[in-house]
Amino acid sequence: MRLAISAWFGLALGSALAQAPLPTPPASPVKPVVDRYHGTTVTDPYRWMEDMKSPEFQQWLKAQADFSAAGLRTLPGREALRTRLGQLADAGVSTGGYAPLGAQVVYLKREPGQNQRRLWIRQGVDGPERQLLDPLAVPGLPGKHSIDWYSPSPDGQRIALGLSEGGSENSTLVVLDVATGALGAERLAHAGLNEPGVAWLPDGSGFFYNRHPANERYNKSAVYLYRLGGKADVRVFGWGMPRHRFDIADLPYVKLSKDSRWALAEVLHGDARDRSYYVTPLSELLNKGERAFWRRVVGPQDKVASATLVGEHLVTLTQKDDPRRSLVMRPLRTREAPRVLLAPSEQVLMEMDKGEGELLVRSLDAGVSRLTRVPLGGGAPQRLALPFEGTVREMASLKGGEWLVSLEGWTQPPQTLVLKPGTAPRTVPLQPASKLDTSGVKSERVLVTSHDGVKVPLSIVSPAGALVARPTILTGYGAYGITQEPRFSASRLAWHELGGRFAVCHVRGGGELGEAWHQGAHIVNKQNTVSDMIACAKYLNEQGYSSPALLAGTGGSAGGITIGGAINQAPQLFAAAQAAVGVSDMLRMELTPNGPPNIAEFGTVTNPAHFKAMFALSPYHNVKDGQAYPAVIVTTGANDPRVDAWMPAKFAARLQAATAKNVNAKPVWLRVDYEAGHGMGSSVASRLDEQADVWSFFLWQFGHPAYQPVGH
Repeated sequence: MRLAISAWFGLALGSALAQAPLPTPPASPVKPVVDRYHGTTVTDPYRWMEDMKSPEFQQWLKAQADFSAAGLRTLPGREALRTRLGQLADAGVSTGGYAPLGAQVVYLKREPGQNQRRLWIRQGVDGPERQLLDPLAVPGLPGKHSIDWYSPSPDGQRIALGLSEGGSENSTLVVLDVATGALGAERLAHAGLNEPGVAWLPDGSGFFYNRHPANERYNKSAVYLYRLGGKADVRVFGWGMPRHRFDIADLPYVKLSKDSRWALAEVLHGDARDRSYYVTPLSELLNKGERAFWRRVVGPQDKVASATLVGEHLVTLTQKDDPRRSLVMRPLRTREAPRVLLAPSEQVLMEMDKGEGELLVRSLDAGVSRLTRVPLGGGAPQRLALPFEGTVREMASLKGGEWLVSLEGWTQPPQTLVLKPGTAPRTVPLQPASKLDTSGVKSERVLVTSHDGVKVPLSIVSPAGALVARPTILTGYGAYGITQEPRFSASRLAWHELGGRFAVCHVRGGGELGEAWHQGAHIVNKQNTVSDMIACAKYLNEQGYSSPALLAGTGGSAGGITIGGAINQAPQLFAAAQAAVGVSDMLRMELTPNGPPNIAEFGTVTNPAHFKAMFALSPYHNVKDGQAYPAVIVTTGANDPRVDAWMPAKFAARLQAATAKNVNAKPVWLRVDYEAGHGMGSSVASRLDEQADVWSFFLWQFGHPAYQPVGH
């Protein structure tokens, strides 16, 4: 099959341009609202869409969704592609979320044919296993759920976990009995922010967890102590506390460690990288509740990205003295001087986990993971060997000084390994070996010169063979210091079978090269994210990897700014684009439920300098009437809690209006998934349906003969 179709792109260029006129999407009423920001007048033609509960918006959204669905049904190759994606997704078992529990390991597993990952437990790393919970059939909770997070108790008897419906991420906290698999009486609502898990008390009698008010999703949250048995919650830290002032977007957690008498409170200041940490004796916290005295030991000025308790010390990953971070041990009570455990180097320190008398630190070295064992009692750090250069997705401490890690690469399927100093890595069957053949796929990493001379990493995954212009999907993100590291995708093999390339532009705003890389596209410098994406697109076209007739750009969530800016500023580089659950109205984002946390990343319109940068880049506000845009498919989830569906809707409507009078205009479609949110917790079927739709849309625009519409 691969040989029969791999050269279609060399024969069919331009065929997509000779189509019959396309159907017109449903009309979008224009109701201008005028705002003034710092002397600048801004007109918003689709402000009415922000009332998402109004019948008018719901009817319009449904009409747009139906229109796009009907158009996708006319692409003949779509069903065969969806079938192939399903075959690849079901080609093996996938696991993750490893949480050691004494001599056992708790984890999520999806087997072929299953639509959601289920919760499992295994004896050791290679012993017998049994299923604990199927989220699609939860006793006492009707509906189809996904598992958002979970935390085993220290005694191994229970697991606290969050369940949500329809990708909403609005978790209900339940407690599962490990021995019987039964759920307790607990049904704690509005617990969706516990992504790091809860903090169990040492005796397993209760836990600290984060809860937000019923009318909030990300703001005004606090930590509560819950005791098993249905006793009333007790607030211990966070919003509403009389002794501390918290901003609306502050996100608090309480953490405990079995080797420390302290309770550690971590405060995320919205989406800012630098966090605050407070300590109080656990005994005082249990006795006094919110009257306990919390002492701040780390503030934003210390530029700490993460911290963990170690006895009478706090170990921090700090970027105060170097943007690539150092690992520092700080005393909590004594006058002992802080001790540097790992000094800054060319590698970027990413995260740490605590084991038996040691820390395991993951760093990023030219795009690939390195692991360093750091003894806490003194002694030199030690590099742990890995079998190939890729990405360590998970690491967890086992007994006996061993570490369980998950490793994968662009062309290497995930595998689980047990690592121990002085021994070779040992593969274990927690993640069964993949049977997929990846020998025909290769990866490379190049440096692209951006507009200001900065070298931007670009990862390219291609079918093996000579360099020829191929259908290419280029994606970019660039926010919060998040890194786009090598990741294997079974379904992506379907794209390679069609002769396609996949590329990731590691734009500024991410964390691939440390905090300086993040700050290089932060608020007033955000244009650099888009400029880097444009530079990577030019590179692919000019170096013969792709061409403007065969290149599609994508960006999701905060990456909506990246792709939206790229097609506004350089539409000629792309044949097609996808804006997926994307931020597109930067001026109104801060007024959404998830807006206040994002002010730390994107800025606020109340600041004149921020507004100027935001308005100059905001995808929705910079759509140009009459411009020749690539074909665009805008995707959203009706239950999205992070980027409200009105935002992709407004962007799609504005693009449709801007291109309506252009006789050669390419399609602009709005695809809506009514059973999904931002993507977290979406079913496998939902994700594959979207992938098939978007790729079919791209292949249509690339001129693939099997994807040209019928019936138009």
